[in-house]
Amino acid sequence: MNNIYKKLSIVALLAGAAVYLSSCTKLDVAAKSALTPSNFPTTAAQFVAATGPIYTSFRTSPGREYWLLQNLSTDESVLVARGGNWLDGGTYSTVNLHTVTPDNGMIESCWSWGYTTISNCNKVLSLFTSAPESAAKQQTIAEVKTMRAMSYFYMMDLFGNVPISKTFGDTTNLGTQPRAQVFAFIESELLAQIPNLSATVGVSTYGRPTKYLAYAILAKMYLNAEYYIGTPRYQDAVTMCDNIIQGGQYSLDSDYLGMFKPSNGPAVKDFIFAIPYDALLAQGMYYARWTINPNLAAKYKLPYTPDGPVYTYKQYYALFNDANDIRKKQYLVGKQYNNDGTPINITTTNIGLDASYSGPNPTGVVVHQLEFTPDIVWKNNATFDIGNDELANEEGYRNNKFYPDSLSTTRNQSNDVPMFRYADVLLEKAEAILRGAPATNGQTALSLVNQVRTRAKATGLASVALQDILDERGRELAMECWRRNDMIRFGQFEKPWGIKTDANPNKRIFPIPRPEMQLNPKLTQNPGY
Repeated sequence: MNNIYKKLSIVALLAGAAVYLSSCTKLDVAAKSALTPSNFPTTAAQFVAATGPIYTSFRTSPGREYWLLQNLSTDESVLVARGGNWLDGGTYSTVNLHTVTPDNGMIESCWSWGYTTISNCNKVLSLFTSAPESAAKQQTIAEVKTMRAMSYFYMMDLFGNVPISKTFGDTTNLGTQPRAQVFAFIESELLAQIPNLSATVGVSTYGRPTKYLAYAILAKMYLNAEYYIGTPRYQDAVTMCDNIIQGGQYSLDSDYLGMFKPSNGPAVKDFIFAIPYDALLAQGMYYARWTINPNLAAKYKLPYTPDGPVYTYKQYYALFNDANDIRKKQYLVGKQYNNDGTPINITTTNIGLDASYSGPNPTGVVVHQLEFTPDIVWKNNATFDIGNDELANEEGYRNNKFYPDSLSTTRNQSNDVPMFRYADVLLEKAEAILRGAPATNGQTALSLVNQVRTRAKATGLASVALQDILDERGRELAMECWRRNDMIRFGQFEKPWGIKTDANPNKRIFPIPRPEMQLNPKLTQNPGY
């Protein structure tokens, strides 16, 4: 993939200084416009540039807090405390244990992410009101409203009942709305925008909404509708999936692992909507900082020492049970080697290697090969601590899907992050069929799942049941923020993992952050918090 296209797309999105207003989550701040009739956007490029603040705010949390919140709340990943490091007041541990409170900083960040983007959408829409009518204006407004609807989708999924505001400066709609009403608003908004959204897929629309993104969000909503609103919508999910499949714009790239490297971008045919990141121009994505062990910094030529506190549960890794499945290679397991095949050795002491060492020479030098082991052993459940010796630092397998960026001079990476993928759509259609929707276009649940498995070089299944769908989604979409959504839909979010035993169904959604409750007394806290 030629990175210049990605950079040009990012620069266009960041060029919106003319309409930029400082971001906030309050909905009652009067808009001040830098636009006048003499400088209103008129061309398509000018309209795109004017929407820059929307995309700038939207990319903030998926590179950090949203990614952590979604992954750490499941049986997939855990961020452990090591000798007092990374406890951070329980910010991460309580998410994994389902004991999170309204004071959790990650949750506040995710709420702010969603509502800052929504607020920016409303700002831009208000500024476009007086712009001359044109096809470019019509399409851009549809894109902005789709970005707003997508932000509401994430807020609805995370928090359930949330406020709906469609007009910047509106002070009448600050109260919490039932999830069913939020669902209906998102659905109607997306359906209304589809006629005006572009059907073009490529460099010119990369990182911006198209008709296919609207279809993808609706497919996800309809697949989860029985949980979200108590009404099954599986046939509608199939219809939306078919709109994408029959459109013929997407396919399964042959190089699965390559899709997530720093060089990814518009050439990836699996990406329906991705957030463009750039280590210099569009910062905020640094997954390797969380997942890569510090002793791997030299191998990956990183300009910083990664922290690596995010481990993979061995039960999740067990999903990768086909030796030929190339998706298994996204994990670092067992003994580790440099690119030239030499072992990655660590020089330490007996006590530094193993804090339980009781021999006669605790400070004796020992050379140890880095080796990731499957079991995570907590030394102190109350502080989520596994210890801080070398063996503890090597517990748990490590995900390396979003490959470290060796060209970056900081911890920021240039890996674009997909939010909706074609492979996901195929698995969604398969699941909807298994849940009762009629098969269409000659595709069965089995053929769709095996299409995804074939790309991964995994052996095709002879039959498929719902649990197979969940397992396949776990393999295909690891570390892509859908595990929580999937586990809830499959009724498995309350199961135990690690040292987590909480089975309270209220924890399927997160609490409304306390600072937001204090700022807006019209908000109603979610049950169980």
